[in-house]
Amino acid sequence: MKKRLIYSCLLAGATLMAGCTKNFDKINTDPTKVTGALFNPNFLMAQAQIQFSNLGYGQLLYQSMWSQALASTYDYYGNGDKYVYRGSFDSYKANLWNNGYNASTLIDEMKNLIKGNATYNNLDNCGTIMRMMILERVTDTHGDVPFSQEGQAKAGIFTPVFDSQQSIYASMLDQLDKATAALDASQAGPTSDLFYGGNIAQWKKLGYSLMLRAAMRLTKVDATTAQKYAEKAYAGGTMSSIADNAKVKADYTNGNGNADAGSLLVTDDFREVRWGKTLFDYMNSTNDPRINAIGEISAGTGKKANETEVAGILPVGIQVGMPNGYDLGGGATDISKASNYPGTSPADPTVTNDAPAPVGNYSRPKFAVYDDRNRFNYLLTYGETELLLAEASTRNWNTGTAATHFSNALTADMQTVGQFGTTSVNAADIATYVAAHPLNPATAMQQINMEYYVETATVFNFIETWCNWRRSGYPVLTAVVYPNQFATSIPRRVPYPVTLPSTNGANYTAAVAKLSGGDTFTARVYWDK
Repeated sequence: MKKRLIYSCLLAGATLMAGCTKNFDKINTDPTKVTGALFNPNFLMAQAQIQFSNLGYGQLLYQSMWSQALASTYDYYGNGDKYVYRGSFDSYKANLWNNGYNASTLIDEMKNLIKGNATYNNLDNCGTIMRMMILERVTDTHGDVPFSQEGQAKAGIFTPVFDSQQSIYASMLDQLDKATAALDASQAGPTSDLFYGGNIAQWKKLGYSLMLRAAMRLTKVDATTAQKYAEKAYAGGTMSSIADNAKVKADYTNGNGNADAGSLLVTDDFREVRWGKTLFDYMNSTNDPRINAIGEISAGTGKKANETEVAGILPVGIQVGMPNGYDLGGGATDISKASNYPGTSPADPTVTNDAPAPVGNYSRPKFAVYDDRNRFNYLLTYGETELLLAEASTRNWNTGTAATHFSNALTADMQTVGQFGTTSVNAADIATYVAAHPLNPATAMQQINMEYYVETATVFNFIETWCNWRRSGYPVLTAVVYPNQFATSIPRRVPYPVTLPSTNGANYTAAVAKLSGGDTFTARVYWDK
């Protein structure tokens, strides 16, 4: 992967800025620098893909632990693990907003550069699909957000309106429908594409898979529209194998290292971030063979060993996930007070000044997999798509056979773990697991959405883990109780960035007025009923 090419530092426009000088472009244009006419617009696609996919603390400090897929006793993670103000709270709260709009404005500028040029038709339509993927995450996180006027600073729109999420979803589905249908495999595709290397057939499957996911978000609020577009996506052709997984490989050597791995490799994070009890209890209950492909404990004992960034080992017996809501403070919420506490990892007597590691016997994300600075970031997988089709079929929509989709998903999800390249699940174990877990019509919704929970968590797509929990109600989670919380129930949205009242005050105020309970963590977005 090439280092990022910086075409313009102003692409984000007024979505992120307070305003501009009247003659800004004229005053600040350097005639010796590259212009749009000389710049290859394809480069902006790859830059948007790595920007959007690489989150790090943006998802680890909040959604990974709100969904109880991860847990931590480290104080810095209190925002997600315990719903208390910790660390750079306001900065990280704005992460998904800034990440999304930074990425979307790269796509906006790409589309501006190729407007009216028929040789770029496929790039233009792929850009629409990418923009919908990006802005779906922004609206799912916050609710009403700039959409129709997003990225239009060049047109003089510096304070964009916040569109209703209902209208955003209607527009997203329509745009995905038109852009995906317009893709033409006989014409050239993107030449700088980190998803599929310009393969238009795969982009078409991605477009219909995104349409399916967006449609299924509406199951509680507009089942008619959900059914219409789910059936249209299925007829159009969604992902058909794990080769279609939408993922971006990081490139540490050239300055694009994996942000999740970079965060987890901080000494305190490495020592105290663990897989969550909710996730691992479920995986243990189903004898899920992925558990040994994704989890481990330190090969040594004591604090020093649990801070040393090397591969670990499988524990004796089952792997144990850590409950959320505990600390190392020695009081009532000390981790040693948790039920079924597996005991501390004792200090190593051969190591000078070593100390016990209180969470050392809980399973952590496998070092070789999740701490690889060059690993993939997953955005949407074939397995997730098959699970959504299984749910749609369970609702008696015209999307195929639910049991077949579910079986396909289980196989694909376990094979997807192998795409990391540093771990895998034995093919025979996969076949045994799939045979032992057929879809039962009486419990289909639970089975489908619990597998969705496991799949998105194991590929570290925690935003989607959190979104689908809000939509489906699975898994059934119990909120953490801890002193001085900013929410007494599991957060269901992220408040807007604190800069908006001063940069886009009127539109911010109008958006907040429509939120039941105001701009809080417990207010619900349109589709979350």
